[in-house]
Amino acid sequence: MRRSHSVLPGFGLTLGLTLLWLSLVVLIPLAALFFKTAELSPSRIVAILSAARTLNALKISFGLALIAASVNLVLGAVIVWALVRYEFPGRRVLDALIDIPFALPTAVAGIALTTLYAENGWIGGWLAPLGIKVSFTPLGILVALIFIGLPFVVRTVQPVLEDLDHELEEAAATLGAGRWTTIRRVVLPAVLPAFLTGFALAFARAVGEYGSVIFIAGNLPNVSEIAPLLIVIRLEEFRYADATTIAATMLVASFLLLFVINGLQRWSESRTGRTS
Repeated sequence: MRRSHSVLPGFGLTLGLTLLWLSLVVLIPLAALFFKTAELSPSRIVAILSAARTLNALKISFGLALIAASVNLVLGAVIVWALVRYEFPGRRVLDALIDIPFALPTAVAGIALTTLYAENGWIGGWLAPLGIKVSFTPLGILVALIFIGLPFVVRTVQPVLEDLDHELEEAAATLGAGRWTTIRRVVLPAVLPAFLTGFALAFARAVGEYGSVIFIAGNLPNVSEIAPLLIVIRLEEFRYADATTIAATMLVASFLLLFVINGLQRWSESRTGRTS
């Protein structure tokens, strides 16, 4: 029998190289993290995670990451709608500015945000008389997480909305649907999987963000200290067990949340018959 040739030549070689690279960069380091944590007794793990400083750091990281991703979901929807559906002066400039958090080093972003939102900064100077303090508070962390997560939502949803057939909206209008009904029944179901993907990406980036946060957070234990910073502190103190336990906990919690979001995305795709 003649052997059938693959449509994609070199598939075996490329797949092998992909798996090798993925193992070296992702799988092996993650496995080492879990193996290191598994060396600890359950009571030791519980003691590390139940410490007040650890609980507060995890609460700040995950809580503010969820809030920032939710804010980016709303802001991203408004920005994408304006960029895709309207022509206005400076549209291309605005479109290019969205990618600044991708190219800007996180440390530079943190310093810039701290300078802007400090009490004597351009923006913080207007907020200070109102009793709103941003820099060196948890609110500053939220601002930094919104800044670095917004492009993920915009760039995920934008191509989906651009490819949406305008004839569907025209047909809905012909049948008597108003604008809000058209958005709710036609546009939203088509872009919902992309919104969920953008939300997941923004959340994942915010949970592990370090560079832009440490400058604006204030880094006060139990007040404005994020979990990645606590991991670095534990490593500098040579408390490797504490660092690996906190890191493994963050990894598991992130995987569970992303798994739920991915399930919602698949459910939405199955209902609409569209993929992001």
